[in-house]
Amino acid sequence: METPEARLKRMAMRSWRRGTKEMDLVLGPYADATLAGMGPEKLDLYDSLLEENDQDLLPWVLGQFPAPAHLADLLAEIAPALVIPGRGTVAAWLPAVANQGICRL
Repeated sequence: METPEARLKRMAMRSWRRGTKEMDLVLGPYADATLAGMGPEKLDLYDSLLEENDQDLLPWVLGQFPAPAHLADLLAEIAPALVIPGRGTVAAWLPAVANQGICRL
């Protein structure tokens, strides 16, 4: 059985090592800032979000496609909460990264 500490460590690692740099930059800082303060239900929801493919997650975060109903509130919390120093919010700079061909939407 996974201890609470091991679960948080696993979820933080999976947030930073997604497979695409764009989602690393979205979920990594969010996990660092919020995982320790999440209750059990929200941790379960975030864990289910980590099971999703990056190719689905990125358009959901950017608002390009509607997110599944069970993840919509969590994704709405994640995107505007992230501010990268000197770059602004994720919603402001990530589309420019995608348009440079670094990722495909």
